Amino acid sequence: MKGALVTGAGMRIGRALAQALAADGFFVFVHYNRSAAGARATVAAIAAAGGRAKAVRADLSSARQAEALVPKCRARGVRLTCLVNNASMFKLDRAPTVRAADFDLNMAINLRAPLLLSQALARQLPASESGLIVNVLDQKLFNLNPDFLSYTLSKIGLHGLTTLLAQSFAPRLRVAGIAPGLTLRSGSQTDARFAAQHTANPLGVGVATDDLARALRFIVATPSYTGDTLIVDSGEHLTGRPRDIAFATKATK
Repeated sequence: MKGALVTGAGMRIGRALAQALAADGFFVFVHYNRSAAGARATVAAIAAAGGRAKAVRADLSSARQAEALVPKCRARGVRLTCLVNNASMFKLDRAPTVRAADFDLNMAINLRAPLLLSQALARQLPASESGLIVNVLDQKLFNLNPDFLSYTLSKIGLHGLTTLLAQSFAPRLRVAGIAPGLTLRSGSQTDARFAAQHTANPLGVGVATDDLARALRFIVATPSYTGDTLIVDSGEHLTGRPRDIAFATKATK
């Protein structure tokens, strides 16, 4: 049975991606750091739907724990062939006030950990198997603005890493990206503000976790797809906003 490791799978987008892979026959290793209850809920939901999953913990800000995570993903009869780098640090900062500690934490979790996990997957992939790495990016990369500076820089790095790993690991491993637009309410957003911002895009349609799951399924099912990124954002990256969508006050229509 093929296995998949999804980082940050105890909640939000990571949970949806983990459930999609489980529904398609993968044994899913549900990574978490602090959200143990969420990881258990993801595992329970997968089991209730007839799938198989196991929760695994690691603090991805630690290089040592990141390097040890793939070897922890063991289950009888399961071959780990897929990695979804979804876990992410996301905190508002801007150039005039960014702190070194926040910058380093973004880089450790959002960029260094995916590299270390990808290396580990490549090392343990059986010679007879082909594998897949999917990096969860952000439409911000194609619609730059100065908000969330450290986060954005780390995702720029991860986008570049997607290309470099696709070149380095071919033909045994494919590497691709998914760049979501605004999908779920977060931070201090009220329900009303999220509802308005969620559809403030050229299509006037909010991105749903099911959309991201379909993008992941396309990548998994398309053996010729590598080295590129699917932007799933209802056209948000076409708007050229001067600020992040989180600060938008009206629709772009």
